[in-house]
Amino acid sequence: MSALSTVLVPINRAGWPFIALFAIATALLAWIAEPLGWIGAILTAWCVYFFRDPDRVVPTREGLVVAPADGTVQMIVPVTPPPELGMGSAPLVRISIFLNVFNVHINRTPVGGTVEAAHYSKGRFMNAALDKASEENERMAVRVRMADGRDVAFVQIAGLIARRILCDLRVGQEVVAGERYGLIRFGSRTDIYLPEGAQPLVIVGQKTLGGETVIADLLSTEPPRRGEVR
Repeated sequence: MSALSTVLVPINRAGWPFIALFAIATALLAWIAEPLGWIGAILTAWCVYFFRDPDRVVPTREGLVVAPADGTVQMIVPVTPPPELGMGSAPLVRISIFLNVFNVHINRTPVGGTVEAAHYSKGRFMNAALDKASEENERMAVRVRMADGRDVAFVQIAGLIARRILCDLRVGQEVVAGERYGLIRFGSRTDIYLPEGAQPLVIVGQKTLGGETVIADLLSTEPPRRGEVR
């Protein structure tokens, strides 16, 4: 891979209207006053950066669960999955990944299988870092049934700045692990609920790459990992 290819990555098509608006605003600001034009140019460059959509090398071994998003593992807790997905009331391990405005915001499917449920819920736009954002913020929840009959749920959660969730998945659709399925614009969080008995292979504070970082191995009996800052 060349050094240039790590910088010049594809831009997601959902971003082009915003990039065009930023560019037009920059031209107007430059016409009003040159210093304002430079500010607009910086913001336009950030907008291009925000909507970057790089390819990822996805581990394909059976049983692996990959991260649905780039970001930082914020919480790992046992909680009841979203009721709208019909997964019962027994607590499952939830891994929450927080995305800041500089992360890649393309979401990827953590496992392969069949989409059994997809439900959009209106809500608030609180800070996505808050625990209660999982229940109170605007969100899009999806449940995928794997070939072995187990279910994995993942949820796109809008944040304080994010105002638009895009999800291309539909009930009955077949997906493979690591494929692109949507994005959340301008800061957000993604939750994933592991099947009963599955242990996370990531720890709080760890950085993830959507589609690449293995966050669980459903064929492993390894206990939950521990880590420390060094």
